[in-house]
Amino acid sequence: MPLYRMEPDGLVEQTPATFRDLHLYERGDLQRLLRAQPEALGEPLLIVSEEFGSWEDSRRRLDLLALDQLGNLVVIELKRTEDGGHMELQALRYAAMVSSMTFDEVTQALAAHRERIGEGDGSLDEARSIIADFLDSDGDSIALSTEVRIILVSADFGREITTTVLWLNRFEGMDVRCVRLKPYEFDGKVILDIDQVLPLPEAADYQVRIKRKDAERARSASDGRDFTKYVISRGDEVSGVLNKRNAVRKMVDVMVLAGIPVSEVRGLFRDKIFRTVPGVVAPGEACEAALHALDPKIDVKRYFTDSPIHEGGETHIMFRMWGMNTEESLRKLQDAFPLVGATFRAVRPEDG
Repeated sequence: MPLYRMEPDGLVEQTPATFRDLHLYERGDLQRLLRAQPEALGEPLLIVSEEFGSWEDSRRRLDLLALDQLGNLVVIELKRTEDGGHMELQALRYAAMVSSMTFDEVTQALAAHRERIGEGDGSLDEARSIIADFLDSDGDSIALSTEVRIILVSADFGREITTTVLWLNRFEGMDVRCVRLKPYEFDGKVILDIDQVLPLPEAADYQVRIKRKDAERARSASDGRDFTKYVISRGDEVSGVLNKRNAVRKMVDVMVLAGIPVSEVRGLFRDKIFRTVPGVVAPGEACEAALHALDPKIDVKRYFTDSPIHEGGETHIMFRMWGMNTEESLRKLQDAFPLVGATFRAVRPEDG
């Protein structure tokens, strides 16, 4: 669809520019900007590496390697041309090369990438926690899919590419998408029209929902891991579907807001459910610093430093790694404080 500028006397159609005429380049501009904001491609993505080439022929490097929220590796190939060149063949080669990557290798790639761009120190524990948070997973249930998706990003796509993508997507396990970047220049600024042209977004959203259910069922059946999630209720208040750590956190919040002292909640569990520091400490970095002062060896990523509980002039920071103890812990809280009226309901993958 054309893009129009509104004027008092009518609509004025805007003529697309070209990246070449705008002096915008694949690596220095498009790749850099999409690395910083991959959600512009239409979905949450975690960039794992840039210019990834961890194979024998180091001259071959894929533009961006990412994870989606189903645990699939995603190969992102960029072109600024109007026909896409032969990017689909290149992307297929890269997808094959990364398809055997293990979780540890993905963690190492992310740690190295963050250190390279100045956002980390190469810590594997930090990279592992970032992946766990992105996948909304507990530390004991991180699993990557064996499938690799492809996102082709270009100013436009020739008929050869679109025909190839339509044909590839007919095969089970293939997920190739074409995202068009159409630049416009207006008042000295560049405006990008970002549009997924294949498959249609509505069809892609439906496929994602189906694949999410299938992936959770398959992973639960194949490795025995528990991917159960929970809904917490109190009266008319009903939470969304929560993973293990957030379900326990939500139940504790409900109890504290109902007037149950933190000390009584703490008494139900092992000591490390809360780490308590003096004073009212702000969320985030201040809580992390307070935990380190309390115990220099502590792994702050294992605590809800972004949402502490303040009570009695102290700050209570809750443990976040619950694993197989989730349902037992929720039941303990429910049964210990029946007057609060909080309940929980399990939502398992097989329930659909």
